[in-house]
Amino acid sequence: MGFMDNLKGQLTSALEGATGQQGGLLNGVMVMINSHPGGLSGLVQSFQQQGLGGVVQSWISTGPNQPITAEQIQQVLGSEKLQAFATAHNIDMTQVSAQLASVLPMVVDKLTPHGTLPKAEAAPTVAPPTG
Repeated sequence: MGFMDNLKGQLTSALEGATGQQGGLLNGVMVMINSHPGGLSGLVQSFQQQGLGGVVQSWISTGPNQPITAEQIQQVLGSEKLQAFATAHNIDMTQVSAQLASVLPMVVDKLTPHGTLPKAEAAPTVAPPTG
């Protein structure tokens, strides 16, 4: 079982009962993280810039995760990104921040199992055609 499958299984179990679309929500969170400028590191930086560095650092560290509110999620991600996420996952806009507030700490925690952000990987390169 790969890392992403394991992560998906753990988070789906943790989300059980929260929504009938756990897998889709998790996939959406992963897409959101990966498409955020700078990926996971960029998302962490966004939280730090909004004065939530201690909260996001608790998700990265090996200790307990500090909670985050729906309002803080909206403050960091902005209404436009939240609306797009809600639309893509058929979630009511009034619920999307609360759902992300419960899921995002777990996702970041699982993506940083050793208490540090993973090193950025270089984008795969494609060899130019020969001939």
